Amino acid sequence: MTAEANPRTGQGTWVRMLVRGAVLTVVLLGLVAFSVLLAKVTLTPSPASEDLVTSNLRPGRSLRQYAEDYTFLGAVKQAGGNLLLGVPFGLLLPFFVPRRLRMIRTTLLTAVAMAVVELVQGALVAGRAFDIDDVILNTAGALLGYFLLGRRISHRYYVYTDASGAPGPSAQEPAADPEPAPGPAARRTKTAATKTAHGKAGQPAPPKPAATAPAKKRGPRTASTEDPAGARRGANASDSVRSLFGRLRGR
Repeated sequence: MTAEANPRTGQGTWVRMLVRGAVLTVVLLGLVAFSVLLAKVTLTPSPASEDLVTSNLRPGRSLRQYAEDYTFLGAVKQAGGNLLLGVPFGLLLPFFVPRRLRMIRTTLLTAVAMAVVELVQGALVAGRAFDIDDVILNTAGALLGYFLLGRRISHRYYVYTDASGAPGPSAQEPAADPEPAPGPAARRTKTAATKTAHGKAGQPAPPKPAATAPAKKRGPRTASTEDPAGARRGANASDSVRSLFGRLRGR
């Protein structure tokens, strides 16, 4: 059974490794494609807007401008575009960050990446400027993508791949060593002990001793109870003494 389980366990491990490699490759290609798209959207010069754009370091300023100066479709395009630009971060980054504090790590990485992009825009690209509201919207888009789909997909990925590291039955519990066969002397001893046990089991249990009555207390021992012959000799000696006294009185 162990010989059959080991090939199956090894086969399952190889399958999981292949799946893991394929998933990481697809995610990495998606991240590269998204980076190219991000660079094309954010780092393309816009000379026509060079005199119109200004840097924004105050959170909420551009959002208020969208609501007050832009049409509804224009505001949705500006704010929604920045939100959608951050969604791929929430879908792809959870596959590369540790499982512990995954949401916080994804959020911080997105904020840092988009802050770098905005700095490059303001410093090197004509017609572009740094805008803190863009960073906030991109980060919010990453959180949106994470909660909608990224968390579930990455969780299933980690659960599936972590199962490959779980030891199989043969690795968890090593097989017990077979007991050595007993020698002739051990077999004879075991047989004798078995016969003795069977013989003892067939014998009836010895009867319990009957309860004896308590011994009566004996009084002080007298001469008559101790030795009858001595008592008779004492009586004869008394009669001889009396007869002797009687003769003496008659004289």
